[in-house]
Amino acid sequence: MQVDEALLKRLEKLSYLKIADDKREEIINQMSEMVTFVDNLSQLNTDGVDDNFAMSDTSTYLREDKATCDTAVNDSIIKNAPKNADHFFIVPKIIE
Repeated sequence: MQVDEALLKRLEKLSYLKIADDKREEIINQMSEMVTFVDNLSQLNTDGVDDNFAMSDTSTYLREDKATCDTAVNDSIIKNAPKNADHFFIVPKIIE
């Protein structure tokens, strides 16, 4: 796949992004490098690789799901608020 100005314009339109004129060439070069990298990956021979391949045979450690409340953490966060009451932040009203 060739990354060119036409593809960049299409991607720009699809993503609703505006790329500055001075950055266009840099973006095209970076995207071309990414596409080349992915193309290299597709050339790898994976015929002998198991579909369930993992780096480790151990399962994910599961912990017991217990609800806890560490008030020290809450207090350390709330003390930075300019205004607070009953462990809540007080903010100005923005909807009338």
